[in-house]
Amino acid sequence: MDAGVIRRGAAASSGLEPSATGRRGRWAAAARMALRRVLFVVPVTVLVSMAVFALAAASPYDPLAGYLGDRYLTVGADQAAVLREQLGLDRPWIVWWWDWVVAAVQGDLGTSHLYGQPVTAVIGQRLPWTLLLAGTALVLAVLVSLLVGVRSAARPGGLLDRTVVPLAYVLQGIPAFVLGLGAILLFALTWSVLPAAGATDPTAAVGVGQVAEHLVLPAGVLALSQLPWLLLHVRQSMLDALSADHVRTARARGLPDAVVIRRHALPGALLPFLSVIGVRLPELVVGATIVEVVFSWPGIAAATVSSARAMDFALLAALTTATTLLVLLGNLLADVAYTVADPRVSADDQ
Repeated sequence: MDAGVIRRGAAASSGLEPSATGRRGRWAAAARMALRRVLFVVPVTVLVSMAVFALAAASPYDPLAGYLGDRYLTVGADQAAVLREQLGLDRPWIVWWWDWVVAAVQGDLGTSHLYGQPVTAVIGQRLPWTLLLAGTALVLAVLVSLLVGVRSAARPGGLLDRTVVPLAYVLQGIPAFVLGLGAILLFALTWSVLPAAGATDPTAAVGVGQVAEHLVLPAGVLALSQLPWLLLHVRQSMLDALSADHVRTARARGLPDAVVIRRHALPGALLPFLSVIGVRLPELVVGATIVEVVFSWPGIAAATVSSARAMDFALLAALTTATTLLVLLGNLLADVAYTVADPRVSADDQ
């Protein structure tokens, strides 16, 4: 969240409905913030792509080994030198990076030697699967955290609150791959109720039923890995909102608890939750990488791991840059939503 994006005002603290002028001011503030963020995206993306090539050059692993595979052990020194020159591996990494940038600007991301396809084709085939997995997991985590977190905060110290809070702290310390392996052990191997890997059965065609069945475990595990942070934050935000003056005033007027929570406390508690969702996006990407590998999900996260193992730098650079852009875009959208929704935001603060 940009510094200065929030300013407390009397209208917000009293729970008053914002005026049309205030809404226009927040949209203008969001537009200015979005412009600054877009300008910030460019240097960050450039630095990330440079880091990929710099780290590749510093790696002790020979990129030619990833290109040749098993033939690397039998190729002669002269032939290896010729291949290095043809592949450009003998050039400084900065030159290699610049050639990649020039080609990428023109729409050519190179060819993946791992998949034997243009990089754009690999990304086009795998990106929808990652978006499906990550999007489903995020929606599940948000809905469950809102439902459980609000109910827990509404009755602090109650049975639900005393159950979910310790459980959330325990889940925070369990890695996503452990959750994934545990889910496979229970639901796929022990109970045999859900498939353990892939987006479809090996001989089945891609269909809604097949994909939905195979999506349950990876999306559930990924959502579970994100749930503790979101749930605890919703609970704390709701506790803070319930202690606000205008909420206590509403309760003093004799309004039912359900009305107080829904109309007075929940809107204020949801505002900081928007920023938390944006902050958690990098962790969601990391979790998706682990989950896709565990469940053999055909997304770009698993392809990133495979390209790193095979030293497929054209694909690795494109996937790393694309992932960076997705995270930055997600943070931008979360901040824009926060700015537009929060009546405490002033255009003068941007």
